[in-house]
Amino acid sequence: MIRIELGERDLVGLRLAHSPMAEVVASVSLARRPSAPAWWRAGAVATLRTLPALGALLAAPAGYVPDFLTPAPVVSRPRLDDELRVVAATPLDRVVAEVDRAWVGHAPPRFATDPAAGLAQVVTEIRRYWAAVVAPLWPRVRSVVEAELVFRARVAVTDGPRSLLAGLHPTVAWDGATLDVHCATDERWGLDGHPLTLVPAALAGPKVHTMGDAPDGRALWYPPRGHGRLWETTVAPATALANLLGPTRAAVLTLLAAPATTGAVADALGLAPATASHHLTTLRDAGLLLGERVGRQVRYSRTPLGDDLAGTAAP
Repeated sequence: MIRIELGERDLVGLRLAHSPMAEVVASVSLARRPSAPAWWRAGAVATLRTLPALGALLAAPAGYVPDFLTPAPVVSRPRLDDELRVVAATPLDRVVAEVDRAWVGHAPPRFATDPAAGLAQVVTEIRRYWAAVVAPLWPRVRSVVEAELVFRARVAVTDGPRSLLAGLHPTVAWDGATLDVHCATDERWGLDGHPLTLVPAALAGPKVHTMGDAPDGRALWYPPRGHGRLWETTVAPATALANLLGPTRAAVLTLLAAPATTGAVADALGLAPATASHHLTTLRDAGLLLGERVGRQVRYSRTPLGDDLAGTAAP
């Protein structure tokens, strides 16, 4: 059991955030479970086979995922690019120490001998994994998590910050002073002046994860209420559509079942604004989207051809 002690000041500092990198790491763990949806799991596993650095970090023999991969969010809705900048700036001595911890007793991957090159490689591989595996699900993931954030915020306003910790998960017990996470690990830790960030992760499946000794923060990931709905109405993206457009453009076209601006598309899919703009312009030039200027923004919507093409993703 992990026991987390919280004082009054700790409770005031409780935060809620949705982390794209938490979803990336959680999704890799989920992909290794036979219970994951077969169509999604097959694609995730196949993609991971092409990403040796990321695969090595997330399948270390010690069962520990280096904390530098999941920086504690400092805002409630960081973008993937924001978090990857933090990951890329990790001090190399920390990279080596955490990789050594993950591979204790085994020969570590190249990070131990060339951490700068290894870190650059894993950032590149995360972007590839995101585009192929997470981005197509991101609108649904964001919807499930947004509902959780709104629910928790409402509870906190009504019943005070202590209520944020009530009913997080069946394996998490809160008695008003300590938070007990029932698991095989035996640890007891305080926050050491760091705020505790609660991170609902829709792709965490049934698992709760903790980050208790990272130098940049403390966090508890948990599956949000209704996370099972993630798979109820999500069908496998059409292979033909993804092959034709690429997974990110296919995700953009699918997302635009309702009109949206460049910023909204970027936020929904975890893309840089320039990247979202490039994909939207390409789809518009191909006759799949229309762009309508509304004030200073351009709102994109699908053309009839775009509707027909996106419809190939339906069962």
